[in-house]
Amino acid sequence: MTIQDRVSALLAEYGIPSAAIGVLRDGEMSEFAVGVKDVETAEPATPDTVYQCGSMTKTWTALAFLQLVDEGKAGLDEPIRTYLPGFAVADPETTAKVTARHLLNHTNGIEEAFGHPGDGDDIYERMVENIADAPQVFPLGHTHGYSAALGYAILARIMEVLDGKRWDDVLRDRLFTPLGLTGTNSRREQVDETRAATGHLIRSLAEGPIVTPMPYLPREFGPGGGITSTVRDVLTMAHVLLHAGLAPGGRRIVSAASVQEMLRSRVPVPDPYLFGPAWALGLIVCDWHGETVYATDGSTIGQNARLRILPDSNTAVAVLTNGGPRESFARKVFREILGNVPELPEPDPALKLDLPRYEGVYERPGARYEVSAEGGTLHLTLDVDPMQAEFLGKAAHLRYELLPVSPAHFLMPSADPLEDTQTVAIYDFADGAARYLHTNCRVHPRRGSSTSTPART
Repeated sequence: MTIQDRVSALLAEYGIPSAAIGVLRDGEMSEFAVGVKDVETAEPATPDTVYQCGSMTKTWTALAFLQLVDEGKAGLDEPIRTYLPGFAVADPETTAKVTARHLLNHTNGIEEAFGHPGDGDDIYERMVENIADAPQVFPLGHTHGYSAALGYAILARIMEVLDGKRWDDVLRDRLFTPLGLTGTNSRREQVDETRAATGHLIRSLAEGPIVTPMPYLPREFGPGGGITSTVRDVLTMAHVLLHAGLAPGGRRIVSAASVQEMLRSRVPVPDPYLFGPAWALGLIVCDWHGETVYATDGSTIGQNARLRILPDSNTAVAVLTNGGPRESFARKVFREILGNVPELPEPDPALKLDLPRYEGVYERPGARYEVSAEGGTLHLTLDVDPMQAEFLGKAAHLRYELLPVSPAHFLMPSADPLEDTQTVAIYDFADGAARYLHTNCRVHPRRGSSTSTPART
C-alpha cells in the first residue's frame, strides 16, 4: 500500500475531507494531496490547495521579528516599553519588565483581555491599548501558558512601529516575497478562493464532515493564527530553519545566529506529552526517543496544520487538513513517513495520589475546568461553549476520568471516538493545593489562588 493509499484510508477513518502532505529531505521537496477541498463541491484537493495554518502563523511572525533583531532595530530582552512607551497592563512588574522573549515563548502571563478591537488596520494598536487593565494569569516568567492571540499581536504592533507599515505588509515584504511564496497570505481577502480548502467539522461518522459555521478566525488572531498557505510554502519556511536561515535558492532570510536562538532558547512546558517538554521562540521542542524534533502547529475552526522539523536527518514533514480530529491523524501520518514518532505514555495505576490537593475549579474567561475526586479517582468536568455544544450536539458539560502518568500529569481519554485523548498537567502545589491546570498548552489558575507572586514548589 502506498503512502497515498494509507492517507486516503486514514481520511475515511477519521471523517476528514482532504489532506496535503509534503516532505523536505536534504533540500528536495515532494508533496501530494488526497481527498476533496469541500464536501459540497467534491472538488479534489491538490498540492496547490491553500489551507488555513492557524497558530503555525506564530513561527512566521517570529522569523520576521528575528530579522528586526538581526538589523539591530529590536532586542529579545529589551522591555516592550522600549518600543511601545505607552504599553501597560494591570501588573506594574509586567508592565516594566515584559520582553519580546516572554511573548515569543508564552511566559508573559497576561490575560487575553483585549476587548473588541474592531477589524481595521489599527487593530493591533487597539489591542495593545485595550489591555491597560488586563490582569495576570500567572506572574511574569513563572510558567508557560499559551497566548492564542495577544502575545503575538503585541509583537506585531512592535513590528509595525519599527517598520512603519502594518503587520500584513511586514510579513509580505520580509518573508513572503523574498521566499517566492505563491500561495501564502495573511488576510482572508487576499486568498484565491479557487484554491482555498473549506474547513469542516464532524458530529458523527455516520453524518460525515459538515462545512464549518466559522470560515475564518477574526483578524485579532492574525499575527498568531491568520496565515493561509500551501504545503510547499510551509516547507519553504521549514527550509529556512533547517538551513541556518537560508531560503531554498540560497537567499539569506535571517542570520544563522537568529535561527540558533529560535531553536535553543527554551522554557519548560508543564504538560510535556501533548507536543513536547519545552517551548522555544515560535517553535515547540519535542523529544522523539532522544532525538530533538521541532514542531509548529495550528488549528482554526475546521482546518489543521502540522509541521515537524528534524535537524538530525535534515528533514521536515508538513500535514495540512480541512477537518479533524487534530492530533491522532497527524501522528499516524508522521509515523507512516518518519517511523520514530512516540506514543502517548501509559497511565501508572500504582500511583497513590493525595486527591484533595488536585480538587478545585480552574478557570479563565471562557474556560472552566472542575477537578473532583470520586471513588478514589480524579475526574475533570469541562464546561463547553454553548454555541459549540449546540452546533456539534454535545452536552453542556463533559466529564472525563483523569488517569495519572505521574504525580502531576494525567491522560484524559474520551468515550467519543472522534475526540483525541487529551493530556493534562495539574501542578505547582502551594499550601498543599495545586495552583494551575495546563491542557492544550493553555494554563488555568485554580480559583482562589494568587497570581501576584511565584508559588513555592
